[in-house]
Amino acid sequence: MVITIEIPDEVVERAQTLGLTAEGYVADLIAKQSLSSTPSIPKEERQARLETFFEEMAAHSHKVPMLSDEALTRESFYSDHD
Repeated sequence: MVITIEIPDEVVERAQTLGLTAEGYVADLIAKQSLSSTPSIPKEERQARLETFFEEMAAHSHKVPMLSDEALTRESFYSDHD
């Protein structure tokens, strides 16, 4: 993929201090960012974390007041609007 962008002078200067071209420096930043945003947690551990999260959320649900069906209607949410 080819993308043309305007690279700020500060980025060019930083690249030069590292001995890189501006394009190479930006490509390296993008590659590092994409690697860091890739989930590295195994599926089983992610599943266990989700289960724990929902169990903790439900742990005190008995303290949440019951709401009537009327309280959850669209009209009740927007009762102060015309």
